[in-house]
Amino acid sequence: MTKRPRILYMGTPEFAVAPLRKLKEAGYDIAAVVTAPDRPAGRGKKIRQSAVKIFAEQEGIEHILQPEKLRDPDFLKELEAVEAELQIVVAFRMLPEAVWRIPAMGTFNLHASLLPRYRGAAPINHVLINGEEQTGVSTFLIDEQIDTGNILLQKSTSIGPGENAGELHDRLMELGASLVLETVQGLEQGSLKARNQDHFMKPGEVLKAAPKIHKSDCRIDWNNKGIEIFNLIRGMSPYPAAFTSLQRENQAPLLVKIYQGSFREEQHKLEAGSLQTDENQSLEIATSDGFYSVESLQMEGKKRMSTEDFLRGTRLISGQARFS
Repeated sequence: MTKRPRILYMGTPEFAVAPLRKLKEAGYDIAAVVTAPDRPAGRGKKIRQSAVKIFAEQEGIEHILQPEKLRDPDFLKELEAVEAELQIVVAFRMLPEAVWRIPAMGTFNLHASLLPRYRGAAPINHVLINGEEQTGVSTFLIDEQIDTGNILLQKSTSIGPGENAGELHDRLMELGASLVLETVQGLEQGSLKARNQDHFMKPGEVLKAAPKIHKSDCRIDWNNKGIEIFNLIRGMSPYPAAFTSLQRENQAPLLVKIYQGSFREEQHKLEAGSLQTDENQSLEIATSDGFYSVESLQMEGKKRMSTEDFLRGTRLISGQARFS
């Protein structure tokens, strides 16, 4: 029987917990975990531990490293002392070569897209924003650049027509957990052949990237086509959330995040961003080619609510273009 490799696991958010759990359930030796340092968070600035650290402690993984700097000589010595044969990275920082070259079996990463498509920090958001109908997860060997290493395994999945980023995140988290386990098993058995990402491209294909989302990317431009706005909103929901400003009666414009809605194509002569509301249950905003019907939104400092609850306490100016 092949001796199972000692694994060093690197990850921080909830997305990285599922693969770690899968590996533990399969009986793999998690020699150590590397995760982000504890940070103050929230209004009370209470110290918050990463999701991976919380899970690791619950599972009795005693060796937990939380370096501020990955090139720190003391941290590198600690890594070498672990004597891990394989490193796995899921939703963590970019690793310097001094780190990913340490284990004999290499270091592989789980990425939430079908590489080489959507390299970058926010693949889940961008596949939805771009209206893709299919995505997936990939495991690849880390190299000197970002998300460019040779691919080990991939799994694809269809995207639902109204699926949002939160829903897709949860599905890819579970799909990715299974792929990580399959990858470890394949490496352990010597049955995997890493392939250059060029082998996964279609002739003449232009690759789309998935850069980090900035606040400016979240502002809704109602001059765009309705389907583009629909995809932007679901691609940002529930986080970081697309936003706009609404004009109120005798008050300053109201900044709101929009989480959910629907679009219908319709010719009209209204200015893009104009509001239509029955002041009871319906709130529609004109796009260049139709109307976006808001179903769920959030005001600053308030909780997320339905349009009906929102209109119960807010009077908007119907026919008035949004404030920008």
